[in-house]
Amino acid sequence: MLNLQLEFVNTIADVGAEAWNKAAGCDYPFTRYEFLHALESSGAVAEDKGWQAHHLVIYRDALLIGVMPLYIKSHSYGEYVFDWSWADAYQRHGRLYYPKLLSAIPFTPATGPRLCLVDEGDRGELMAELASKLPAHAKDIGASSLHILFSRAEMATIWAQEGLLQRIGPQYHWYDRNYGDFEGFLAAFSSRKRKSLRKERRVVAEQGLTLQVLSGAEVSAAQWQFFFNCYQLTYAKRSGHGGYLPEAFFTELAATMPENLVMVLASHDDEPVAAALNFRDKHTLYGRYWGCIREYEFLHFEACYYQGIEYCLREGLRHFDPGAQGEHKIQRGFTPILTYSNHWLADADFSQAVQRFLEEEHLHIGNYLREASEMLPFKKTE
Repeated sequence: MLNLQLEFVNTIADVGAEAWNKAAGCDYPFTRYEFLHALESSGAVAEDKGWQAHHLVIYRDALLIGVMPLYIKSHSYGEYVFDWSWADAYQRHGRLYYPKLLSAIPFTPATGPRLCLVDEGDRGELMAELASKLPAHAKDIGASSLHILFSRAEMATIWAQEGLLQRIGPQYHWYDRNYGDFEGFLAAFSSRKRKSLRKERRVVAEQGLTLQVLSGAEVSAAQWQFFFNCYQLTYAKRSGHGGYLPEAFFTELAATMPENLVMVLASHDDEPVAAALNFRDKHTLYGRYWGCIREYEFLHFEACYYQGIEYCLREGLRHFDPGAQGEHKIQRGFTPILTYSNHWLADADFSQAVQRFLEEEHLHIGNYLREASEMLPFKKTE
């Protein structure tokens, strides 16, 4: 048994940037102190928004050895692993599903580390101990359940071995198969699919649209303001509200982690008309936010997918995660992949029911992924 001390803090500022990033690092952008602090300081994440920070800080012999972003949730918005039916079942049986304890990156369905450690050699023993300590803590605070979302596959497997139920879901990611450049990428397509993609890019150009890709440090204050207007307009059209994230969130990121930001701007007659914001680390580009003030045919695909692929090939990034959902990505060269989450429910009867549901869902998603992979545009090989 490890001699651990677990501390739960209701603001990441109580930990501080140096201590948090000592465990979380500064590569994967979404567990960086700067990203999580921007969510809290801007008010995007707060108790009155249903996201009460409850971050885990792990000490051994008074030394910080790990951190884990945690939230007490009073709803299931902004998670992208949908458990509304579980909450409904609780309600129908006169039980409370909320609050629940959640380890995730708010509004960010991007796979990555959740338990971040100073020394990776501690991971196996530490995860085994936390698999009992975190459910016990969930009970202590009156939470119905514990959820760890979008873990890396190997970590999700360990949580499952330690008794947490495992759930899978589909996403669509791009991988560099040593294409060299965009023409090399297209050369891997079947002739018909290659012509279709080239047509989409040609139509964008024929509409008089030009695109530029800017690193975070190159984006001006006016361009940030334009991006935020696009973000709000597009959210309003799609969801009836201006988005989960206030302007202050993006302003803080621009100042504190510009090296992780990549913006694609589209213009017509030198007037900006659309913008897409991506994050990056050493190996991966993450497509996150998109918006436009006018609709143009195929512009979304160009700004959010093709410019991102070109950026990866130019910068030596091997992986492009363009975000959740979007089966239309498959025919554009994004491979169907599995995402993973883990779940613990205090109520034994509900836990058994959820386990049966997950077993059936697992079979369905496995079949779907096999069928979806047949939709890829690449040439058939022996």
